[in-house]
Amino acid sequence: MAMYNPPHPGEVIREEILKPLGLSVTEAAQHLGVSRKILSEVLEQRAAVTPEMAYRLSLLFKPSDESWLRQQAAYDLWQVRQHSADIHITPFEAYAV
Repeated sequence: MAMYNPPHPGEVIREEILKPLGLSVTEAAQHLGVSRKILSEVLEQRAAVTPEMAYRLSLLFKPSDESWLRQQAAYDLWQVRQHSADIHITPFEAYAV
């Protein structure tokens, strides 16, 4: 069952990791080995957590890289489903055997 309005992983990183640890975006970006701009875009929910970013997050903060990617996928799917009325699919007709 899909979670209702799951948070973007950037929100989780910002609220549940960076704030409690007292880390700035610049400090966290340095530890992750990414630019401040890239991390900032994720934290501001303008960019997705990529497989590489998920791996980096898992090495520094935990949980697993798969967990970060599942969070991103849950968020993305929920967003798509909010616009499902705009998606028009033409089903295949059954093939006669």
